[in-house]
Amino acid sequence: MFTKKEIKALLWPLIVEQVLTGLMGVADTFMVSNVGEAAVSGVALVDSLNMLVVYFFSALAAGGTIVCSQYIGNEDPKNANKAAMQVLSVSLALATVSCAILASLRKPVLRLIFGSVEAAVMDAATVYLLVTALSYPFLALYTASAALFRATGDSRRPMIVAAAADALNVVGNAILIFGCGMGVLGAALATLASRIVSAAVMLWFQARPGQVISLGEPRSFLPDAPMLRRITRVGIPSAVENGMFQFGKLVVQSTVSVLGTTAIAAQSIIAILDSFCGMPGQAIGIGLVTVAGQCMGRGRPDEARRYMSLFTKISTVVVTVVGLALALTSPLITRLTALSPEGRDLVARITWFICVCRIALWPSAFTLPNGLRAAGDVAYTMWVGSATMWLFRVGLSWYLCRYTPVGLWGVWIGWCTDWLFRGALFQRRYRGHKWEQFEVLR
Repeated sequence: MFTKKEIKALLWPLIVEQVLTGLMGVADTFMVSNVGEAAVSGVALVDSLNMLVVYFFSALAAGGTIVCSQYIGNEDPKNANKAAMQVLSVSLALATVSCAILASLRKPVLRLIFGSVEAAVMDAATVYLLVTALSYPFLALYTASAALFRATGDSRRPMIVAAAADALNVVGNAILIFGCGMGVLGAALATLASRIVSAAVMLWFQARPGQVISLGEPRSFLPDAPMLRRITRVGIPSAVENGMFQFGKLVVQSTVSVLGTTAIAAQSIIAILDSFCGMPGQAIGIGLVTVAGQCMGRGRPDEARRYMSLFTKISTVVVTVVGLALALTSPLITRLTALSPEGRDLVARITWFICVCRIALWPSAFTLPNGLRAAGDVAYTMWVGSATMWLFRVGLSWYLCRYTPVGLWGVWIGWCTDWLFRGALFQRRYRGHKWEQFEVLR
């Protein structure tokens, strides 16, 4: 169904977008880290909470993307557009509610999740959460619109918009943090501005005539019960899985918060580097949703299986290259931060460990299941992802950090154990045939 040229045209903008986003995230964190360890620790705590919210409504958008890609594969553009409008409206509604709750209850929420942390860390976290919560509706619109473009096979435009928004964010950080001396508030305002711009530009693209999926009349955004059922049947399990995944990371972050400011700051840098290392693989997984979804929409599970295998192999190659490059440069990267010598050494050593484990375990654990989700096998991926996350990423990490002397190492031993079991279970599912029997469009 897809030529090599078409696959390259789909994947390279996705990889570039994810890598640029990762680089900007690293630059963002390093800029904040120069304000001090309390600032970077506060931002790290809030970012873990932000990701819980963001991933929840992003997963609903991903459910809509699966439905849209299957309709496109089934050569039904009318219903593809109908599904797209529902995705945009639901994402915006959920993001607005999340914004209102977290902006108004930011202090109680932070105290409930993170408990007693240093006063300077809590002050930074409170400011950062207020401003970034205001950006949720704009981020939701951008995320949903970009996902819909990718469902049609157009990953180039989201890449261009994301690159411009990331650049705006970094420039805004430089001006507001260093030029105006606004610290954490400056970083948050730069993030808000970049998300407003990216949402506006993506919606402008989508409103232009001639798009496979384009903005319809205002009434097309009204609830459509049958279409919402199709989207939520796929989107809710993915949202629960991603929500659980991010909540687990939040619990781990809460565990790290008792290890001291140095550990919190080191964990924030390690998490950014780890996220950057996995972004190319995530991009390939996003591309797999489009390709496998269209294959299943045309009734070709054999083609979907072939592309699932191919994309997992591509992910392994890309993750290996990026992982080795990051591991080799990690000592240099840590010198660019304001961490203590102890924190820098911890970051460099744990980064090596993560990169090796990621190369061996990550593609089967995270790229491959995107093909299962695209086929509609979302309940299985939800249960496996949630179970391994609570057993190993949360449970094992919590035990090792609290009851053994390994300290911050315990977090990443738990995470890599999660990758091991998750990948093994998804490989077993892929080799069977049950996932081929799901019918998303009915």
